[in-house]
Amino acid sequence: MREYLLTLCITAAVTYLLTGPVRKFAIVAGAMPEIRARDVHREPTPRLGGIAMFFGLCAGLLVADHLTNLNEVFEKSNEPRALLSGAALIWLIGVLDDKFEIDALIKLGGQMIAAGVMVVQGLTILWIPVPGVGTVALTQWQGTLLTVALVVITINAVNFVDGLDGLAAGMVCIAAAAFFMYAYRIWYSYGIEAAAPASLFAAILMGMCLGFLPHNMHPARIFMGDSGSMLIGLVLAAGAISVTGQVDPDVMKLFSGSERNAVHQMVPVYIPLLMPLTIIAIPAADLILAIVRRTWRGQSPFAADRGHLHHRLLEIGHSHSRAVLIMYFFSALIAFGALAYSVNAASMWIVLSVVFLSAIGLVLLLLPRFTPRAPRWAESFVPPRYRRRRAAAVPVSEDGGAAVAVEEERVPVTAGVSGVNGATAVGHRTRGVR
Repeated sequence: MREYLLTLCITAAVTYLLTGPVRKFAIVAGAMPEIRARDVHREPTPRLGGIAMFFGLCAGLLVADHLTNLNEVFEKSNEPRALLSGAALIWLIGVLDDKFEIDALIKLGGQMIAAGVMVVQGLTILWIPVPGVGTVALTQWQGTLLTVALVVITINAVNFVDGLDGLAAGMVCIAAAAFFMYAYRIWYSYGIEAAAPASLFAAILMGMCLGFLPHNMHPARIFMGDSGSMLIGLVLAAGAISVTGQVDPDVMKLFSGSERNAVHQMVPVYIPLLMPLTIIAIPAADLILAIVRRTWRGQSPFAADRGHLHHRLLEIGHSHSRAVLIMYFFSALIAFGALAYSVNAASMWIVLSVVFLSAIGLVLLLLPRFTPRAPRWAESFVPPRYRRRRAAAVPVSEDGGAAVAVEEERVPVTAGVSGVNGATAVGHRTRGVR
């Protein structure tokens, strides 16, 4: 665990330190496109944040290769090299798109080629466990098609959800944390070495997102662009592909005891089928809804619009920060909820605590008029909208009545106007958001 933590910290540090120079480079290079009709931000903001994230990925893999335990991943498996090859290709395509905005079909072709590069080097799905049937071996073509499909869907799902400051990086980081807990348990508890690359990929992905988030939180100073969103989508898919079909029930010795216990213990075998779906559940739902919405209107599925889930949260009156937090809690609720089915009783309370806290936070954030208030002693440390209203004194009446302190009257504000739940993206603001 120490080596994973060190790899995560090095990846986060490199990404964080490089993002500032990359921002200056993006400004000089002119990677600041004009405001589009579907954009939420008000001012041109530099992109190319994926450059810093890619070098963070390279730094994480380099450090892991020189660590005692993680070095075995590189010696026994070619998957880290396959990931680096596919990531470099998809990153170059994303950089070109951030600068020149290449055609959507060209990007789709590049995504398929990047997935094919990983398949050629051994990062592919070999078999899948099917409930009620057992382990189903895949032919080479079946495994290739399934791998390419999973990579393309994950990349575009993450790309679609990258619409608000810090949204994509935070959601992917939450998903990667849940996936790391699952893959690490399979590797550490059951001794299955095939799960070690997936654990490494998840740790590096968390470092990439955590290092970039301080620069990308609202108001964002730089966007990750397609060079970043497609990159983290590919790394996320690579982790799911690496562990899917690698869990051997015979090695895990799950067929012991009563039939009921065997069925319960077999749940971790099927989690690889569920985790990729839960990881991209919200982005995938947004992707499917966008395709249906656009084709229903007679538009191209690749035509951009303002109908995504985060856009709708802004339209009903949620502030930018609150909309992002709602999406965070949704992701945590789904990912860790699925993870709860694969953990044992000893660590179940940790996962259930995360699920419970996510549900509580989600309920509080969805209350349309709920605004937390800081205590009196902490008001100087929080934004003005979290401070309590001061009482205003009413002048003494002519008949000699005593002065009465009344609370400042609040003016009702309709949803979608700046001031509801903080500053919304529909109202005026001085700094840009996505």
